[in-house]
Amino acid sequence: MEFQKASPGFYDTYVDTVHNFVFYTGLEALSGTAGENLSVNELLVVAVPNIKGLVLKSLFWRIAISVLFTLIIIAAFFVTVRTMLRQKKLAEIKNDFINNMTHEFKTPIATISLAVDAMRNEKVLQDRTKLGYFSSIIKEENQRMNRQVETILKASQLEKQEVDLSLKPVHVHEVIKDVVDNFVLQLQEKEGMVEMQLDATADLINADEVHFSNLVNNLVDNAVKYSKENVPPVIRVSTKSNGKHFTMRIEDNGIGMNKDTVKRIFEKFYRAHTGNVHNVKGFGLGLSYVKAMVEAHDGDIKAESVLGKGSVFTIDLPLSKS
Repeated sequence: MEFQKASPGFYDTYVDTVHNFVFYTGLEALSGTAGENLSVNELLVVAVPNIKGLVLKSLFWRIAISVLFTLIIIAAFFVTVRTMLRQKKLAEIKNDFINNMTHEFKTPIATISLAVDAMRNEKVLQDRTKLGYFSSIIKEENQRMNRQVETILKASQLEKQEVDLSLKPVHVHEVIKDVVDNFVLQLQEKEGMVEMQLDATADLINADEVHFSNLVNNLVDNAVKYSKENVPPVIRVSTKSNGKHFTMRIEDNGIGMNKDTVKRIFEKFYRAHTGNVHNVKGFGLGLSYVKAMVEAHDGDIKAESVLGKGSVFTIDLPLSKS
């Protein structure tokens, strides 16, 4: 005779072996006990419903912790790699800056040294014209070094946000004309020209005259420096206004820039690769200064360029309400 005892729902669970787990074990009286050889052998069948769900539930926190640690390790690896790349970039920038600075100061120092040596010559000492010529060279090169020092100091002040603007009403057209006049000789040497189309009906803005003049000067200077070899530079400066904003556009026919360069030109110390053009000097601070000054005047600057065809810089500034 066979006796069976089953829990409610056992047979349904027992039959579904796809989703459930069935375990068999024999039950026998232990050796040396009172029931040895007296009780019948029994078979215990255990059916565990939804075994996968139970396993996942029991392992949930372990899996969650493992995933969390995995994400932490991946994040740490990403941060480490990014930090290493950034450190490498900073090292390259530092080396470029030191090289540029050494070159920028070495050239005027050498020129001043040569001028001083020439002034010691007896023939030169007796010729007041030549003395004046060499003195002017020394003064010019000294001013050049002062400008370079000022550029570095301005960059330091911008980094610390210590620049205080002395805002007052300024006519932009007058500033543009003054800046362009300063480049007449350089453009004549290259047989170039500046075309001005100052169509803005209103050009009065609240600006720091010195800093605003510097940012316009930097843009025109870049247009001259990055001109093509054996091609006369043509710089077009145009303006317009719409009642609330003043827009200035500076366009050149220079060597231009690729898309990657355009994205980075406003970064501090960044200098575009100029290929075979080796006469371009500077610290890579000009355009970062320009952007900082435009934003300090509540304006916006945008750069567009096509490699080999030239570049366009567009500046939008709020007009003075007075």
